[in-house]
Amino acid sequence: MYNQSHVRVSELAITFALFEIGSTSLFLIGGDVKQDAWLAMLIGALAGFLLLLIHLTIHRIEPRLDLFQIFQSYTGKSIGGLLSLGFVGYFMLEASRNLRDIAEVTILTLLPETPLWSVMLIIILVVSNTIRYGPETLFLMCIVLFPLITTGYLIIVILLAANGLIHFHFMLPVLEHGWIPILKAAIPGILSFPFGQIVVFLVFYPLTASRRQMGRKMIWTYCGISLFLIFINQINVLVLGPVLASNSALPLLQTVQLIQMTEVLERIDPLFTIILFLSLGIKMATFFNGAAIGTSRITGIKHKKSAALIGAGIYFLGFLSPTYTEFIKVGREIAVKYWWPIFQVALPVLLLMVILIRKSIRMGTGRQKT
Repeated sequence: MYNQSHVRVSELAITFALFEIGSTSLFLIGGDVKQDAWLAMLIGALAGFLLLLIHLTIHRIEPRLDLFQIFQSYTGKSIGGLLSLGFVGYFMLEASRNLRDIAEVTILTLLPETPLWSVMLIIILVVSNTIRYGPETLFLMCIVLFPLITTGYLIIVILLAANGLIHFHFMLPVLEHGWIPILKAAIPGILSFPFGQIVVFLVFYPLTASRRQMGRKMIWTYCGISLFLIFINQINVLVLGPVLASNSALPLLQTVQLIQMTEVLERIDPLFTIILFLSLGIKMATFFNGAAIGTSRITGIKHKKSAALIGAGIYFLGFLSPTYTEFIKVGREIAVKYWWPIFQVALPVLLLMVILIRKSIRMGTGRQKT
């Protein structure tokens, strides 16, 4: 079974930030409302902030227990085991989607003649080698990669501005069709992806060495990364225009390809591709770690063995959709609206209610005895 050890809050916060970036820049989030995508993202971020507060409240009540241990402690071994198994399955599906994203982008941009199965196999083997050593390895890797990824995005934004590609008039008219389409785009779609995915960090919060600072730092990290994601997402609209951006399969990649600096660099899109690979890999590794730890909690097997089993499962789940078009459709139109909110919203809220009720009953029983 995986043995817990303490990590610094800064390591957890940086991993949290890179996790949220993840695959978010791969798509135009809120593309249905076109130039008002930033408003939909903002509403989704505010709703996600409420979820973060729920997660931090659960952690404050049970600071030494992770998500799986809390379920088993408050709902019993049978029900808690089933719920934990459900979360393991959810984390595996999310990781498999990240795996498929990395493989498809690799084939599209770098290796067009390479079979999908071979690219996915190489990726899962590389990530599995990191997972087998536990989440601390992932946290340390994020510390190293954080400056590279943030600098890369900063360079892209500066070059877009220097090339005169950013056109703020593409944001007009604001609220062209009112608030209703924006709210429909934000809830549950944008809440589920990317903001609701932070539920996986309920597995890692108990690892922090300084619990007093963690809540405040996670809140500030969430606020900062949410503003960053809103800005990066809106860049697609400001460069490509609302219609082209909403119809593009990979809008930010198409945006970056418009940068022309032939005197310095012939192509800048490989920089974005590298950043995207690293971000997707971090997100995949985070879900992978969560599923491996959950498997250890449920079965009692050691972390390295559970990581191997989960890795095999993630690899085969990556082939559920025969085509990338169907893969995107299932993820963006079905999973984020109907499946993932169960694990991201419903179960954490119910868990908090159960914890508060059980705590109040225990306090009432204790007062009666005294």
